[in-house]
Amino acid sequence: MARFPEAEARLFSKKICMRCNARNSVRAVRCRKCNSSELRAKARESRGK
Repeated sequence: MARFPEAEARLFSKKICMRCNARNSVRAVRCRKCNSSELRAKARESRGK
């Protein structure tokens, strides 16, 4: 499904904590919930089948 650029930015401009799975801002260096520095960018493609 093709999405428009504004929706892409809103959906994927986040970082995910690898410890507690919390959503954080793109500028985050540490997690807002558990204070971990293990953050990754939100995946843009599904990892399914």
